[in-house]
Amino acid sequence: MTLSRLSAPAVLGAAEMPDATTQQALGYPSLFLLVFLGALVPVVPTGALVSGAAVVAFHEAAPLTLLVLFLVSALAAFLGDLVLYWLGQRGVRSRGGSRWLDTLRERAAPDRLEQARAKLDTHGVTVLILSRLIPAGRVPVMLACLLARMPLSRFARGDGPACLAWTATYQLIGIVGGSLFAEPWEGVAAAVVLTVLISAAPGVWRRLRRRTAPSSR
Repeated sequence: MTLSRLSAPAVLGAAEMPDATTQQALGYPSLFLLVFLGALVPVVPTGALVSGAAVVAFHEAAPLTLLVLFLVSALAAFLGDLVLYWLGQRGVRSRGGSRWLDTLRERAAPDRLEQARAKLDTHGVTVLILSRLIPAGRVPVMLACLLARMPLSRFARGDGPACLAWTATYQLIGIVGGSLFAEPWEGVAAAVVLTVLISAAPGVWRRLRRRTAPSSR
């Protein structure tokens, strides 16, 4: 399987790139960069990227490519988490905080943060594994670790298995999507829609709870 199948246009639309050099340049490095940046800034739906790439690889019947996809995605997610945690640590240590720490606070709902802190006190770093599997669970748990002043090395020991589990889950979604549809683009579309819905579900649920809370009193 060529790297052209793993470029950003291929993942999102299963389209061919005309130039061979460009195809290679936008292959695994492109996926790595997008997942890495997605771990830092919630602009790119990283789960959808991993699932979409898995769909294309499944239709190419390339088990080795699926393995490389898994390793690239997991490493990118892990390094992205470590960089974000390191930037958050700088904010915790600084009297004035930091933009990154403020961003994490804004992205963590107060109730989810309190739950994360309680689970961290009870289960330790093992809660990191579930945090990446639960939609919108990564940031509250990461912020709880930062506020508890957990060392980066200890955070890394818990985040490594978490990124492996996260990658395996979304790659499995892509494989299932690829097996259900004859055309790669159909499987990619289904995987992207499903992962976006999973990611958006917690936010929608919180908004519904806020709207119904006054009427329930």
